[in-house]
Amino acid sequence: MLEQIIITTLIIGGVYALLSAGFSLIFGSARIINMAHSAFFMLAAYGMFYSMRESGLAAIPSIILTVTTVTIAGILVYRFLINRVRQHMVAVLLITIATALVLQEIMVSRFGFHFRSAPYLIRGSTEILGVGVLNQLLLSLGIAGVVIIIVWLVLTKTKLGIAIRATAQDAEMANLMGINVPRTLFMTMGLATALAAVAGIVVAPLWPIHPYMWTTPLVMVMVIVVLGGLGSVKGSLIGAFIIALVESLVVFLVPGGSYLRLAFVLMAMVIVLVVKPAGLYGKVFEEERL
Repeated sequence: MLEQIIITTLIIGGVYALLSAGFSLIFGSARIINMAHSAFFMLAAYGMFYSMRESGLAAIPSIILTVTTVTIAGILVYRFLINRVRQHMVAVLLITIATALVLQEIMVSRFGFHFRSAPYLIRGSTEILGVGVLNQLLLSLGIAGVVIIIVWLVLTKTKLGIAIRATAQDAEMANLMGINVPRTLFMTMGLATALAAVAGIVVAPLWPIHPYMWTTPLVMVMVIVVLGGLGSVKGSLIGAFIIALVESLVVFLVPGGSYLRLAFVLMAMVIVLVVKPAGLYGKVFEEERL
């Protein structure tokens, strides 16, 4: 059971880390609470299902097509909807919730309420610590880990990363220093949506795909970003694995844990916030976002 808990924590934590990192990026840079973020995750999962099951494309073309399409969709939503009201938080919340519901209803009308699943990208299993682990689980974990490392390198080692972090700290000062803030926010939204798309690809062969699969991850992401410290990517990454561990322990050790995991996750968040009201990296966020 210990090995199963560890593997489950890593898989769920990787998915939550991708989603919460993207959410924190756009919030830290533009102060946008994107309630449609996990809807793009759902859209990517359906994209993998449609590409491989119904269109018969191979794995790599399906991944490229899905990530590209979903990222473009996120950029278009930002460009034509969110950017126009970016300074008005309530309007942004309403627009992003409406966007998520529209995407949900489109999936309902196209695919119905039936559970779907994408085919495994790789077959077979590998024995680890005496436990047989599906190769698909290992591949999904590897994809999530590699993408998280790439994002961290982009934020810390590239000009785009410097521009994103500078915009997050002080947009007006960044603009005075020659950084194109609107373009930076545009690219940040694209990067955040791409992370949600990768998360959808990771879970497409493993989780049931249905039109409402975006709701629970959205709640988890909100919990994670609050626990980690609003706008802190580092806090979101660490918080994702803390929440994943709590969820895995509840599911495996508590009777009826699959129905109680959200309650325990919220309890864990409350405990952390009682000890550190600003979240794990709240002080860092105040001084240096992202």
